[in-house]
Amino acid sequence: AAWEAGCRLGQVPNFILPAPSRIIAAAYDFGLDAWGENILATLEVVLAGFAISIVITIPLAVAIVRSARLSRIVMPVLVVVQSTPIVAIAPILIVVLGAGALPRLAITCLITFFPLVIATTTGLRATPSELIDLSYSLRATTWREFVDIRLPYAVPYIFAGLRVCVTLSVIGAVVGEFVAAEQGLGYTILYATSLFKVSQAFAVLVVLIAMSLLLFQIVVQIERRLFPWSLPKHGHN
Repeated sequence: AAWEAGCRLGQVPNFILPAPSRIIAAAYDFGLDAWGENILATLEVVLAGFAISIVITIPLAVAIVRSARLSRIVMPVLVVVQSTPIVAIAPILIVVLGAGALPRLAITCLITFFPLVIATTTGLRATPSELIDLSYSLRATTWREFVDIRLPYAVPYIFAGLRVCVTLSVIGAVVGEFVAAEQGLGYTILYATSLFKVSQAFAVLVVLIAMSLLLFQIVVQIERRLFPWSLPKHGHN
């Protein structure tokens, strides 16, 4: 209400700061079909990049915990990759990988890769030593040690990383669309602002926030439904 009143009373130009009513009108004018196409284009990159990141990072975290030498080799490389600004290397990835969906997937994976590796590695290493010693006394194989002891104990850590990364994947997809895309929510923001359609850009921003919140809640619900034992007591409320 304060935002709406401030824009109306202060006569703020729409191309500088649109009132909420203008944003709602712009969202309606954009059209249902256009919303569907662009949301689907962004969501495909978000989910595909997020899934690829999971498939790569969890086995890598297991390998890092199993091998101290591999940990010494891989971890510095991961830190360097994480320290590199994604926005800076995005144009390079476009040149190397082309202008299709591949660079956008790569950007999404890069931005979600490091937090998930660190969270999973931390969880695997946080397993109580007495449980590991018990597995040794029972002559459990390394496979059983990880599957039956380390991975279940690491579930809360893994999902903590997933909750962070699922929102970061939206950021990665949008950054990729800023650099090279012909549709998607990020591309729509870039196109709208280039034509000073700030109301439309705000409307897309609201949709992106809603998408991030929805994906975050989906990850939370998956943990609650499939791994309720991993939640703290207040997590069931």
